[in-house]
Amino acid sequence: MDEIYIPERHPATFLVLVLFTMVSLGLGVVANMVVNRKSGFLKQYFLGNRSLGAVAVALTAAVMSGGTFMGVPSYIYTYGWSVGLWICAYMVAPVTILGIMGKRIGQIARRTGAITLPDLYRERFGSPALALSASMLIMVFLTVNLIPQFKAGALIIKTVLPEGWVAAAVPGGAGWDQGYLVGLLLFTTTVVAYTTYGGFLAAIWTDVFQSVIMAIGVLILLPLALQASGGLEAATTRGVEAAGPGFATLPGAGRDFLPLSLAFSFFVMWAVMGMGQPSTLVRLMAFRNSRTLRYSILYLTIYNAIIYIPLIIIFVAARSILPGLAEARLTDEVMPRLCTKLANPYVAGLILAAPYGAVMSTVSGFLLLVASGLVRDFYQRFFRPLANDRELAKASYAATALVGVIVTIAALKPPEYLQLVIIFSGTGMAAAFLVPALMACFWRRATAVGALASMATGVGTTIALYATGLMMGLKGIDPGIGPVPKPPAFGPYYLLGFDPCVWALIASAVAGILVSLVTTPPDAERIALLFDPQPDNAPAPATLALHPAHANA
Repeated sequence: MDEIYIPERHPATFLVLVLFTMVSLGLGVVANMVVNRKSGFLKQYFLGNRSLGAVAVALTAAVMSGGTFMGVPSYIYTYGWSVGLWICAYMVAPVTILGIMGKRIGQIARRTGAITLPDLYRERFGSPALALSASMLIMVFLTVNLIPQFKAGALIIKTVLPEGWVAAAVPGGAGWDQGYLVGLLLFTTTVVAYTTYGGFLAAIWTDVFQSVIMAIGVLILLPLALQASGGLEAATTRGVEAAGPGFATLPGAGRDFLPLSLAFSFFVMWAVMGMGQPSTLVRLMAFRNSRTLRYSILYLTIYNAIIYIPLIIIFVAARSILPGLAEARLTDEVMPRLCTKLANPYVAGLILAAPYGAVMSTVSGFLLLVASGLVRDFYQRFFRPLANDRELAKASYAATALVGVIVTIAALKPPEYLQLVIIFSGTGMAAAFLVPALMACFWRRATAVGALASMATGVGTTIALYATGLMMGLKGIDPGIGPVPKPPAFGPYYLLGFDPCVWALIASAVAGILVSLVTTPPDAERIALLFDPQPDNAPAPATLALHPAHANA
């Protein structure tokens, strides 16, 4: 086996990351200071007063996460060029996510006064049960997704933390990865602090800042990787020597990683099911106007091309620069290891700010979504409907911090494969929310029972296929396609060669349509308020005309 590169832990690299983190914290403080509180605490804390401009919408709607800079590079390093078919869906995602859903979601959110996604479902369908189900699913799936994100952040810090500092921070620590523990503690403290204090605007401002750093980091790493590997042709040749001819051709090195059925599946996953992610839908409830949305589509398309195309090239080259990581099962660490090997300590810190920023931006958004469910959809709706802003502020701060602590505890023993968990939770959320969101936006005949059936069927199909795959993995049965399911690794069952996202979407759509058609049509007055043009003097939000007693709820 090839000798594994051991990253050099230079204090300068760590200090650059500390500086990056301090800037993020500072943005959180400033966001809290300048926010307009006249519109109500919950609206500004969880939705930023619907004030996002084009750049903010574009860069915060980008599908960057721990998977982008940790999981996806791991797959490119392992399976080669075939992963490009997976990633190519990102190039059209802005058109589908922002172009199809954006304007209509924004309209309904304004007409209903919705602050959270469950709010929107409640008012569109007039169903508290649907809203409660949506809130519970969001909290479950996002909490699952947060665990690998916390792991990714901790791994980045572990890679650059000077050795002596680790021993001083965690004396003893028998049976624990001391570097990982220190990294997890530092990551949790910083991201939870600025998210808790600054709320939605802190998450947005830091997202924009971190997105710029991501692009700079990738563009710096690209020429360094090409130079170190001797060029793309030489890198591909060495990858073929290490992993077989599938490294350069479809469907993937050593196995059918991405045959045509899975290539189609992952295109559906990112370009279609990306529309159903709660974090994206909430961003679409917060943009300023339609002009903002149009420019966001253009900006996000350009930004995705800047990020994802170089990532493919960089980590194809990484196979020859850092041999042996696949055999040592360390491919999730290829990004930080490559940065520390190729760049001087200061530049390495700047490049590593890209994956670190991606993880931080994802975590901050997810923390707020889970906290908004706890505060808006449970605490306020069921326990304190007349709570004032001061009480809601305290509850929101406490909920955000509590979720961060819970996920930190869960991340002490994290999953081995980041991307598998991220894909599972993303599939589950899209299966739950995409079809109901489309029904809410574009189909007047859609009913609350139909939306609930769609949600339940999509989630049930996802869980069933992943549970089947897990059982097969525990028995040592390899499906032969997709990532290798090393028991007890978590992987799905690819029915007829397609990923569960395809079957979940089909099942969700069929259930939603059929049940809506056989149940009582929705209230005509409610539908008119949400679908028909309204006079200038109409109530705002429009649905207050249906229940004015709840105007302050």
